[in-house]
Amino acid sequence: MDPVEPRAGLSRSGHTIVAVFLGLILFFGFLNNLIVLILFCKFKTLRNPVNMLLLNISISDMLVCISGTTLSFASNIRGKWIGGDHACRWYGFVNSCFGIVSLISLAVLSYERYSTLTLCHKRSHGSRKALLAVAGSWLYSLLWTVPPLLGWSSYGVEGAGTSCSVRWSSESAESTSYIICLFIFCLVVPVMVMVCCYGRLLHAVKQVGKIHKNAARKREYHVLFMVITTVICYLVCWIPYGVIALLATFGRPGVVTPVTSIIPSILAKSSTVCNPIIYILMNKQSPSDILDHCDYQSYGCIFKDNESLSKQYYRSLGVEVFANNSIAR
Repeated sequence: MDPVEPRAGLSRSGHTIVAVFLGLILFFGFLNNLIVLILFCKFKTLRNPVNMLLLNISISDMLVCISGTTLSFASNIRGKWIGGDHACRWYGFVNSCFGIVSLISLAVLSYERYSTLTLCHKRSHGSRKALLAVAGSWLYSLLWTVPPLLGWSSYGVEGAGTSCSVRWSSESAESTSYIICLFIFCLVVPVMVMVCCYGRLLHAVKQVGKIHKNAARKREYHVLFMVITTVICYLVCWIPYGVIALLATFGRPGVVTPVTSIIPSILAKSSTVCNPIIYILMNKQSPSDILDHCDYQSYGCIFKDNESLSKQYYRSLGVEVFANNSIAR
């Protein structure tokens, strides 16, 4: 995933340091997402429409670890790319595909969390909508990762020569147009969706706080912390990579060295470790507690253990709450 072509490769010690970081990302990324998958398999109640997006993120992140991080890790141990041209194109394609699936799923999840709480005016089939969202994330990713295989840009060995991605530094008009579109539709748009939806969600939570200040204050702070953590981790993991890619594309030749390209690449790969921690493992409750006290059709656990508060909030949005706590949309 390194966004420049190799110029002056890393030293032996440099490759070793990169291999250590990739090894840690591989271990913890695979382990964290494996825990998420085990939880979903063990607790049937977790298999609800909203959590299908979380499962989709974990699957795509685990596939990145298996298909990408492992090969890059092995290549850095050897100090060079260990695959051939076909392996390089395959590596660039599948890792770009899985990475974009994760990014789009995060954006869709932010919209789902926002719309579930604030746009409850229409009745919808949750499972069907979630399946469409999951399928849509994969189709959208394929839409932007297949073209380099067909001639609109290309995949190749890049950076320090131990991984493959889109040829960011290609000067052809086709590659430049592809990179601009990829940057806008696969990075900028997801960021804008997340910031907009989570910002509106925080505003909605503050409205709950105005109804019951004492009861909702801790919930508000918890949601604020989770939202800020989510957005910051997203930006830290992916914005540096996007910036380096643009510099490699539009900057003067040699402005991005292999060393400077390695750090954004590692940060992007580290998202496979951060995502399950933020969305699943940071929850201090055990799965049984979550199932007993959390309505998964609302946003996470904001209103757990506070039935009256959640009902008042939903009514303030014009949503009918039935006696069995179901919600009419």
